[in-house]
Amino acid sequence: MSTPYPLDPKVEDVRRRIAEAHEASERPSEKAAAKLESQNKLYVRDRIALLVDEGSFVEDGRYANALAQGLPADGVVTGRGLVDERPVIVIANDPTVKAGSWGARTVEKIVRATEMALREELPVFWLVDSAGARITDQVEMFPGRRGAGHIFHNQVALSGKVPQVCCLFGPSAAGGAYIPSFTDLVIMVEGNASMYLGSPRMAEMVVGEKVSLEDMGGARMHCTVSGVGDVLVADDAEAIETARIWLSYLPLNWHSELPSYAPEPPAAQLTHETIPERESQPFDVHDVIDGLVDDDSFFEVKSLFAPELVVGLGRMAGETVGIVANNSMAKGGVLFTDSADKASRFIWLCDAYSIPLIYLADVPGFMIGSEVERGGIIRHGAKMVSAVSSATVPQFCVVIRKAYGAGLYAMGGPGFAPDATIALPTARIAVMGPEAAVNAVYANKIAQVEAEHGAAARDEFIAKARAEYEEDVDLERLAADLVLDQVIEPEGLRNELLTRLRHARGRERTFSTRRRDIPPV
Repeated sequence: MSTPYPLDPKVEDVRRRIAEAHEASERPSEKAAAKLESQNKLYVRDRIALLVDEGSFVEDGRYANALAQGLPADGVVTGRGLVDERPVIVIANDPTVKAGSWGARTVEKIVRATEMALREELPVFWLVDSAGARITDQVEMFPGRRGAGHIFHNQVALSGKVPQVCCLFGPSAAGGAYIPSFTDLVIMVEGNASMYLGSPRMAEMVVGEKVSLEDMGGARMHCTVSGVGDVLVADDAEAIETARIWLSYLPLNWHSELPSYAPEPPAAQLTHETIPERESQPFDVHDVIDGLVDDDSFFEVKSLFAPELVVGLGRMAGETVGIVANNSMAKGGVLFTDSADKASRFIWLCDAYSIPLIYLADVPGFMIGSEVERGGIIRHGAKMVSAVSSATVPQFCVVIRKAYGAGLYAMGGPGFAPDATIALPTARIAVMGPEAAVNAVYANKIAQVEAEHGAAARDEFIAKARAEYEEDVDLERLAADLVLDQVIEPEGLRNELLTRLRHARGRERTFSTRRRDIPPV
């Protein structure tokens, strides 16, 4: 169709250049595509397409640094879309553009995206695959008020205001390694993802240490040893699907309602046979969790890290709950510094997003010994107790079997104002277990009886002392003294909790008036 107006060559030139810039960021070059394929990675736009609902993504700053050669979109794609019809902000590195490194406009795009998230209180998906800062751009992108540091500033401001999820597909190097650390969930692709402040080459140059990338900051290391990674996955697609599932448990922001789903029965009926009555016999607490939450709804966090404590989100009758459970199958369920850290952060997350907490206590207490004392067990244990104390969401302490010493406190015991403390008939609550208590109180007397009357008399004395101790902490007595609000068989526990959760919805959410607490971190 002809136009009555002559074409302006300058406008045509703009159209051509914009089209070329658009095409340059539409798909990777053949060489870059081959490299992605060899690494079992997806292109950045394919990652976004898997994340957001079809046709919902709107991109900002696509032509950033378009005047430079070989820097399409300046190595990062930012914008907004819908995930299961809910609005989100997306920030995604493009590893085919100078290894996803940050230039001045890369940083500006990320800062603007985080400002948008703050302004509109929208969840942020970080799709990270970046080698860090471009040294050539350091003056423009590093030190200023809108430099890279402002990204972290905004992330801290977003923390607890909106969910932040990180899918780590490749490296997150140097200062950029802090982006995942400020998010609520870090999903790492095994074999590709890594986080480190200094590369193995830098470590060798600066401190003389020779170490592999995997040992320095690989995905499995961070998900099992450091605890920085939360979920280990096999590939990009699994990472993105996991991130979508995670958001389904959370509100859009701190003052939105939690999402609700159709209620489902649990995978298995919880019965008295699920839990061994002898407290010394280990069992997998996942069996109890499966009997409480809706079928296939438990999303465990940090399953490979500090497995003596299980934490995760689940649904009960379609509503989100947080679970904190001791697992006697791992280290007897004793609390260590790592398990206290793991619990604290999870409790803070649940409290931030108004998710009720259920504690399943089967805990001998905190670990003792010189090694853990030197590692700060008191400080880390205090952090967990602080998190439990200050949480204002509905909280329910369920004593499955033993709850000894400060372990009772850390698991939301009666002294921390839970909405209810519920015990199964297998429960025991005491300063310490009978055997340890008798040995602690009567060590000298036991030695004396044995020396004067022999081993049989010693055993008789110990048995009598243990019986007296167990009578002192008898479950019925604890209920009679109002330590416990309910004693119930396992078969009735789920319905008991569901009823109490419904009643607790209007709970007062104020803990203490002050500027802020000073956590013992």
